[in-house]
Amino acid sequence: MAGHSQFKNIMYRKGAQDAKRAKVFAKLIRELTVATRSGLPDPNMNPRLRTAVAASKAANMPKDTMERAMKRGAGADDGENFEEIRYEGYGPGGVAFIVEALTDNRNRTASDVRSAFAKFGGTLGETNSVSFQFSHVGAIRYPPEAGSADEMLEAAIEAGADECESDATGHELTCPPDDFNDVREALEKQLGVALSAELTWKPSTTVEVNEDHAEGLFKLIEALDENDDVQKVASNFEVSDKVMERLSA
Repeated sequence: MAGHSQFKNIMYRKGAQDAKRAKVFAKLIRELTVATRSGLPDPNMNPRLRTAVAASKAANMPKDTMERAMKRGAGADDGENFEEIRYEGYGPGGVAFIVEALTDNRNRTASDVRSAFAKFGGTLGETNSVSFQFSHVGAIRYPPEAGSADEMLEAAIEAGADECESDATGHELTCPPDDFNDVREALEKQLGVALSAELTWKPSTTVEVNEDHAEGLFKLIEALDENDDVQKVASNFEVSDKVMERLSA
């Protein structure tokens, strides 16, 4: 019986991992399609598509899956027509959220996002209701072994980045959105392909939350991530190590 139970547990975990992988692929396929449609179908000539391809490779997406998504995007008006939408609101504890989505049905996505906020003690606001608490930046990440903090700072300065933050998990270099492609290309020449490169929302200040609010916030983020239309979620909260330990217990 113990062996049978262990097999069931393994199969359950594998099923959960497969489902999560499918969710990630669905979002990446959507971005590949939209990125191809937004410019040339050649990643070398289309920075957004190059970023999407790099992210897909990092997620171990099969090459033929990527190629099908790009062919769909290159088909102009054939197939789904996705729209980029940004939602803003507050989660538990007054934490600010920015949610970016790619959708073929604005009403459906708005309803789903609003329901997620309401379910976990948040409220969806108007456009620009929280974005003033964030900076829209290009964020380029490299692993720790890419170089020392001083070496990465020097590379950032040479490439035209604004900041370079280094810790045990790696290095994050940031720049204005308009400079993103130039900075990324300059860094790739110096350091090779980055772990990730994207336009994102970086909070100007963060809010430390208690255990009760943290639990609701993590559930809200999980609910948003589960939505295929949602591409990115940014928030301005932080959780202390002590609270994380209690939540993990």
